[in-house]
Amino acid sequence: MVLHRRTLLTGAAGLALAPAAVAQPAGPAGQEPSVGQGRPAGQDKPAGPDAPPETIPGAALEVLPLWPGRPPGGGGPNPDGPRFDESREGVVTGVAEPCLLVMRPARSTGTAMVIAAGGGYRRIDLGHEAVPVGRWLNGLGVTAFALVYRLPGEGWAAGADAPIQDALRAVRLVRARARRYGYEPNRIGVMGFSAGGHLMGAASTRFAAPLYAAVDEDDALSARPDVAALLYPVITLKPPFDRTSSRRVLVGDSPTRVATEAYSVETRVPPETPPTFLAQAADDPIAVVDNSLLMFAALRAVEVPVEMHLFERGGHGFNLGVPGSPAAAWPGLFATWARRRGFIRA
Repeated sequence: MVLHRRTLLTGAAGLALAPAAVAQPAGPAGQEPSVGQGRPAGQDKPAGPDAPPETIPGAALEVLPLWPGRPPGGGGPNPDGPRFDESREGVVTGVAEPCLLVMRPARSTGTAMVIAAGGGYRRIDLGHEAVPVGRWLNGLGVTAFALVYRLPGEGWAAGADAPIQDALRAVRLVRARARRYGYEPNRIGVMGFSAGGHLMGAASTRFAAPLYAAVDEDDALSARPDVAALLYPVITLKPPFDRTSSRRVLVGDSPTRVATEAYSVETRVPPETPPTFLAQAADDPIAVVDNSLLMFAALRAVEVPVEMHLFERGGHGFNLGVPGSPAAAWPGLFATWARRRGFIRA
């Protein structure tokens, strides 16, 4: 059933409960799993009689627009329509206005995290990854921001750079809003899943790149995250690991070597890359485990602190992990790592 929601409700993050963390089954090898699509909302339009209940994962979250006007380069879906389309399951497409959805903890411990869900750069799986993980981070006292980023295939003039522009802007904006939301501006991390792992890998390595002209005073702030966590990430677009939707969307079916190099995260890892946490299942059929191995090696080569956990089983898209499965250990391992680094305080 397609949902037609015309109002994205705003409010404190505590107004909605997190959906259960259920692992999403993987599709055929080389393809990100697919899920249904639907339609929520533009904040300025009234809800119609066919609006769904307020159980859509993004419905009760405060919205923080990324850009003061149209995003760099223009293009994209109709700006007079909803901000983005969201299905009952929290699958986002049709992103006309990239934004952050705010999830605030009951008691902040001074840390913030920007979360990018996956979806092969064809959609954003908010309900499967970003919202439940954000709720879990809230339990650690972390203010979580789910990033609704532009999808390159939706007509944006910036093309493959559009989501990276959004990620860099998101870090700057979260840093600029530290006082408002009650965390420290030097304790802002990024976390990405699958294609979102590629996006946050790019954000943690290309933070100094001049990908867009400054639009306001917030862009004078650093876009460098203080830590990065990449979960079952797409890292490389190079063969033989190039059979993902992310590669096809970003650089096409027959990419040039220059394009492939430019958008493969492991090819440009500076020594200033933030400390990084990697987790992946060895039986991942989509973003095969070589992605994390390549990133681990690239980080070690420039002496960036990195911790990697590879699990025997878990497949792709395990989110917080199926209870009892090997991959379900990663949230505790990440929390321990983040506390040891002083990023998350007890």
